[in-house]
Amino acid sequence: PGAVSHVDTFDYKPALTTYHGQKPPGIPAVTFEGPTGNIAKPFWDFKPRGESGKMTSELLPNMGTLVDDFCFIHSLHTQTSAHPQGENFFNTGFTMEGFPSFGAWVTYALGSECQDLPAFVAINDPRGLARSGKNNFGNGFLPAAFQGTDFNAKNPPANLRRPQNLTAADDKKTVDLLKRLNANHLEQFPGDADLAARIASYELAGQMQTSVPDMMDLSGEPESIHKEYGTDTGTELKREYAKNCILARRLIEKGVRVVQLFNGSDPSGGNGITNWDSHSNIAETHAMQAEIMDQPTAALIHDMKRRGLLDDTLVVWCTEFGRMPFLQGNGTGRDHNPDAFTCILAGAGVKKGFSYGESDEFGFKAAVNPTEVYDFNATILHLMGLDHERLSYYHNGLERRLTNVHGHVIKDVLA
Repeated sequence: PGAVSHVDTFDYKPALTTYHGQKPPGIPAVTFEGPTGNIAKPFWDFKPRGESGKMTSELLPNMGTLVDDFCFIHSLHTQTSAHPQGENFFNTGFTMEGFPSFGAWVTYALGSECQDLPAFVAINDPRGLARSGKNNFGNGFLPAAFQGTDFNAKNPPANLRRPQNLTAADDKKTVDLLKRLNANHLEQFPGDADLAARIASYELAGQMQTSVPDMMDLSGEPESIHKEYGTDTGTELKREYAKNCILARRLIEKGVRVVQLFNGSDPSGGNGITNWDSHSNIAETHAMQAEIMDQPTAALIHDMKRRGLLDDTLVVWCTEFGRMPFLQGNGTGRDHNPDAFTCILAGAGVKKGFSYGESDEFGFKAAVNPTEVYDFNATILHLMGLDHERLSYYHNGLERRLTNVHGHVIKDVLA
């Protein structure tokens, strides 16, 4: 969340160095937040990495070690330059609220592989929710059972612990009685999806009383894993995010269908800069976010690869839009750029060490194989075994889909 600068991370543009400090023709006088300044070279040096020689920046050196596993999409563009709407569009296919999130669509289509954990978990930033809040992992008009369950390593789901004065045997008797009563109640209202979802939610909550505390106890992880992820070094935010990354891997191992991991939250929480939104002093703000994200995220992917999890898991690294190749009028920050940005796929079904599409020489606009978010989401659904044109839900007189009436699978990225 907040919009990672593609030209300072994964989209190498030598022209920015060539024209640094200049204002070539074609640069708009005003962008999202105000007057524009001059072209600015990347704030961090780029260098070739891996056997592919992919150029990535020193801002994310640990992520850079994975370039031979990554499939970069450099030509993405989106419909909005506002953060909440951008998050909504990426996660739900619409800039407005009230539509199902990607994880809700996938779990609606494919169901769950585990009985004592949710099918869809949203691991939010230790600092709180992103700007669009629970809409990023909501069920929209799908049955409530398909919304993401919100927790992270620091804040487990509420009310999971059994009261001390209640024995395990008595607790089981109570749950069994409730199950019979709920089943009898549901028989009186056949076809009531909201009631069925509510009952299923409570039943899952009961099962989670035993499964989640064990899942969230990271003390049994080897010291080498904690060191690899960085749970014991750096800032508190980095350590907490690192724990979230370990939790994500554990959830995937247990068969949770969709795990959505956030690095960034809504700055309105009074905690200063809490995401990648760098309208001023990008050298400081992006560096702060990178210190939190880089090592744990790279460790998560390395760890999944080592355990064989990438054989049947798709990793998606994304941000709602990019940032401009020129500075704002203040001379220290980059404004929102909806016309060109980079996202990454890795793991099951996609090419390794591959780059698809290009932005123009400045990273200003998508130039070669321009790619809509609809195409991106259609491709992910395809990799999950789903046809984005057939996955629909009838609502208010329309057959709704994640990709609305748009989108094409990006076949060139498929392994």
